[in-house]
Amino acid sequence: MKRDTFIAHAGRHPAEQRGAVNPPVYRASTIVQPSLDALEHARRTPFEGVRYGRLGTPTTQALEEAVAGLEGGWRSISMPSGLAAITATLLAFVEAGDHLLMTDGVYLPTRRFCDGALARLGVETTYYDPTVGAGIAALIRPNTRLVFVESPSSMTFEMQDVPAIAAAAHAADAVVVMDNTWGTPLFFKPFEHGVDVSLQAATKYLVGHSDAMLGLITTTEPHWQRLKVTVTGLGQAPGSEEAWLGLRGLRTLSVRLERHQRNGLEVATWLEGRPEVARVLHPALPSHPGHHIWRRDFLGAPGLFGVELKPAPKPALAAMLDGLDLFAMGYSWGGFESLVVPGDGSITRTAGDWRTDGPYLRLHVGLEDPADLIADLEAGLARLVKGCG
Repeated sequence: MKRDTFIAHAGRHPAEQRGAVNPPVYRASTIVQPSLDALEHARRTPFEGVRYGRLGTPTTQALEEAVAGLEGGWRSISMPSGLAAITATLLAFVEAGDHLLMTDGVYLPTRRFCDGALARLGVETTYYDPTVGAGIAALIRPNTRLVFVESPSSMTFEMQDVPAIAAAAHAADAVVVMDNTWGTPLFFKPFEHGVDVSLQAATKYLVGHSDAMLGLITTTEPHWQRLKVTVTGLGQAPGSEEAWLGLRGLRTLSVRLERHQRNGLEVATWLEGRPEVARVLHPALPSHPGHHIWRRDFLGAPGLFGVELKPAPKPALAAMLDGLDLFAMGYSWGGFESLVVPGDGSITRTAGDWRTDGPYLRLHVGLEDPADLIADLEAGLARLVKGCG
């Protein structure tokens, strides 16, 4: 079955839902059993079928079935947020005395969890240069249990050589976990590149409408039981409405990503030619330092990228951003609308130095007409120049 056909049909079983095309929203906590034998069987096999609302409903299971098939994993586990998916996965694989290798370009809340909760539990985290590639073998210790990758890096968009990192990790019996939110199951196939567990903040592109918090863990068969036990032990479960909104977004993911990609590249290419811009960090642009990795491993690029402006005072930057009509300022991304946020306060590095001479912005290019988005940015850059006096 071709990808787009799979997206339209995955997780749908109309015959089991009285002919309904879409799986309905099951608002369920208690699931009653018809007999004592059935009740005891449900207790012995809590992860089979529908046993209790927190363990899964037909709505969450439909989403998990679709995502696992699309991403190429064995099974998926739905979560109440992307960060919940990350923290539960880390807790599933590390314990006191263990060592964790974490990319230095990781999503800031992940870093905070490592430096806070995991440190208090006796887990040591070493941050490594995202571009280390096969050189990560030199950082692996006898007690290294997990290697975490995020490609491209959150906010700064360095590309990681995931296959090389995975090969080194597996040689030392370490598990490879990837935050695949940027690539999505359509633009990066983690299990074809050596990843053991793939995580998504489905809040972003999968939901696609900026109206639900949702996370997903997809894994190979050997690790599923361990992850499921950990997740249920932590009491993590998404709401039924959110799972249904994830399914709704999934159906249009392919067509939306095509538009995000086209719009993003058009805006990024235009920005590269602007005199106010020092550099554009978009992995699909030939000017990007990791473009060769993107071209080798990825099937596309969404609308999220970074822009370094030439030096400008903060009042000039405020004039640029405050006056934008179409690029709203707000955290998150992946919805239909365009967003912009300054990146300076969200970038923390300990394995290396990452800095810019001028203001740094993260842009999410939405589904609007790119000509309108460019006009909005052009007017904003004019205000920036005027503010520089």
